[in-house]
Amino acid sequence: MRLPRPTTSRVALAATAAAAVTATLLVPTSGDAVAAAPADPNIPTVCEDRGPEPVDPKSYGMQLDKSFLHPSLTPLDEENPHPFPGRNAEYDTKSYSKNMKVEAAYEGADFTPDYFHTWQNVVDFHGRRYLFQYDRSEGRVYDVTDVKKVKVVEKLTRADVGGDESKASKDWAAGDYWGGSTIQWNKKLNAYVMVVSFEDKRQISELTDEPGHDKYGNPEGVAKLRAKKGLKGFKVYRLDGPRKKDWKLLSTVSTDSTQRDPLKSDLDKPQQGSGSLDVPYWTGGKYMFLAVAPNDSYANNEYPTNLHSAGYQSWDMSDPAHPKLLDTWHLPGQVTGESAAYKTNPRCGNRTSWMGARMPLFVPKSPEQGGRYAFAVQGGLGLTVIDISNPAKMKTVGHLDLPSSVAGTEGDNVDVSQYEKTGMVYVSGYPLTEDCYEPYKEIFQVNAKDPANPRIVGRLPRPTPPKTASFTDFCQRRGSFGPKRTGYYTNPGKHDAGVLSYGFYNAGVQFFDVTKPQKPEIEAYFVPKAYGKDTPEYAYGNQTHGVYVEWDRNIAWALTNHGIYALSAPKVLGKPNLGRPDAPFRNSQP
Repeated sequence: MRLPRPTTSRVALAATAAAAVTATLLVPTSGDAVAAAPADPNIPTVCEDRGPEPVDPKSYGMQLDKSFLHPSLTPLDEENPHPFPGRNAEYDTKSYSKNMKVEAAYEGADFTPDYFHTWQNVVDFHGRRYLFQYDRSEGRVYDVTDVKKVKVVEKLTRADVGGDESKASKDWAAGDYWGGSTIQWNKKLNAYVMVVSFEDKRQISELTDEPGHDKYGNPEGVAKLRAKKGLKGFKVYRLDGPRKKDWKLLSTVSTDSTQRDPLKSDLDKPQQGSGSLDVPYWTGGKYMFLAVAPNDSYANNEYPTNLHSAGYQSWDMSDPAHPKLLDTWHLPGQVTGESAAYKTNPRCGNRTSWMGARMPLFVPKSPEQGGRYAFAVQGGLGLTVIDISNPAKMKTVGHLDLPSSVAGTEGDNVDVSQYEKTGMVYVSGYPLTEDCYEPYKEIFQVNAKDPANPRIVGRLPRPTPPKTASFTDFCQRRGSFGPKRTGYYTNPGKHDAGVLSYGFYNAGVQFFDVTKPQKPEIEAYFVPKAYGKDTPEYAYGNQTHGVYVEWDRNIAWALTNHGIYALSAPKVLGKPNLGRPDAPFRNSQP
């Protein structure tokens, strides 16, 4: 997630940029020399600093065939523009579509809780459908029963206390917020149950990615982060209605392995580890899987502002009021002291790559339904296949190193919706910089029919603008360009076979037809305008950052930096239902 761009530039780049950096800068040296260790023992200094240098502007850009050549290796630089010959002077205010129709559009602050990222869920109460959209202290609940007449029924904020999570507001207790959540129907309670992640905040002021101010050169900032109080873990609520007043807290659970009792952790002292990251995997039954760094020794992560490298935990949710930890898994090299394994990764020392999980396990079929395998993607650590048939003993089955794609997030999402039918999964990262100042983030087609030997067999096509556009490559449109995610497994209804939907930042929402894996095609798209009347200028580049599909109503919601679009695509999804769903959403389906 990007930080809002400040009013002044982070660091003025040198007038003459360094020559193009080769990949050899990322290869560990045979020597043992490392940089002086910071004061904190859990800051990774296994390899000396080999961070990429700024790229020669002449080494990338628009080509004679009107395509764009991406740089092969760049430093982390999320805050600054990187103009090139042929880039639009202004952000594009036009919209484009193919085989998609805008059924409704909702713009403004009520429909933009955050300009950079939100999570979504759907629930049904008393014959009506509600869409939750939220990011920590900013949350909205919409009645979307009538797609063309969406109403805001709940607005949560911490604006009255300046967004300070340490202070109580009219809507939130001190230290409370709405993290990534799964909401599923629990038969034991005969009610919806919501599991809410409480994690390290990724937008922080204590550290920046500037050398000397990052975790490698700012021990004071690191110490401030370590000293922060608050839950690292998750909370479990029973939901008896769509509004916050209808939530009933069932349990507060710490994932800090140093706590004596995870259900009775000390919230008055700092807790260790990352907490539960993003949306937990749980479909309402016995087993749940989280992305977690259980203590501060899970630390080997090159990213300059993140202190942890997350692995995974399995939990027994038979009684939502008393979750029980079953097992913890990580790749060798993630933990302080596992230097030999960490050195083997060519990213060691690049001070740029995210190393560790960003999202929980991707599970094609839960163990309770006979599922055996889960997929773990951990940024620069690659893709791992894990046997979860016995969640109390998770086992590594196979591994795939992903091609280096620095900067940007190299491995974030695995779409497993087609795995049971084709044995194929789709693995992607996402861009962190604007103006395509990083390698393009491919969506890899990975054949995992043999789970012990997953292999890349193709790539999904790169979106291209329509001929009616004033540009020939989306890099020219300004902003970020590349895939985000295919929504979440929590989408209601059963995922359509052969259809993948990605939020693609300045390329809008892109629908891929993967019915024939050897010849994937872009079947439909909707590219909205770059910004709205209330969008702050620093968020112009963060355009369509999410898509959430109601598979049971054949409606796709595009989440943008200026609002929400309700989209239909009859040729792709089928005839849309713009009214009350035929049946309420209860549990996510594989």
